[in-house]
Amino acid sequence: MGLFRRNPFGHILFLKRWMIFVFGMLTHRRYRGFNRLEIEGSEIIRKLPDANVLFISNHQTYFADVVAMFHVFNASLKGRENNINNVCYLWKPKLNLYYVAAKETMQSGMLPRILAYAGAISVERTWRAAGKDVDEKRAVNPNDTENIKVALEDGWVITFPQGTTKPFKPIRKGTAHIIKQHKPIVVPIVIDGFRRSFDKKGLRLKKKGIFQSFVIKEPLHIDYDNESIDQIVEKIEYAIEQHPSFLKVIPLEEIQAQEELNQQRRWDAY
Repeated sequence: MGLFRRNPFGHILFLKRWMIFVFGMLTHRRYRGFNRLEIEGSEIIRKLPDANVLFISNHQTYFADVVAMFHVFNASLKGRENNINNVCYLWKPKLNLYYVAAKETMQSGMLPRILAYAGAISVERTWRAAGKDVDEKRAVNPNDTENIKVALEDGWVITFPQGTTKPFKPIRKGTAHIIKQHKPIVVPIVIDGFRRSFDKKGLRLKKKGIFQSFVIKEPLHIDYDNESIDQIVEKIEYAIEQHPSFLKVIPLEEIQAQEELNQQRRWDAY
């Protein structure tokens, strides 16, 4: 009976455990080998309760961001201090870990469908369809919000409140509504370097020798009853460093030159 135990979405936990372990083994060198993942705040992960935790993050690729989070969260829970050394931390991974993803993305091929079994909560984006923005927003599917509620009650949920890999796009208010309604612990994460390392889908390694950063911040202080949706949205913008004030007008050539210099310094120091 225990071998075929299922989570609230009907996924067999034994299969999910092996899927996370196998894909984790296959992807480990993408973050510690071909490239280097710099982590801050792993101690915060160990302080969190087992359920009703919502991670909010900026988004740079479809899948590489989420895979890195599976690595970092499980490594942190197994006592790793800001590193993902020794991939054996995936032998018994956290199984009540979910991530919100666009339904059209998760149905775009065989591999995304397989990855969905690892914990995807597929939602229909109201503002986008077939890779293009739509003029009239569609109604929110109540099943989507119910599935997120179920996932929060069972464990941890990762979401990307901008709903796109493009930087400095507006925060979708749906995330703020979820926060007000379900009152989860909200943990911000800021990532960088993934866009330079991988293709847009995050499946193909585009460039080696890139330092990827992964910063876990302290949970947000939110007054669930009195703060407005707009106030929570603004708080999210600042927390994941996607508020317009973070966008500086700097010539592209200067940005690229500085990035290359920083990369070289990090590799030299490593």
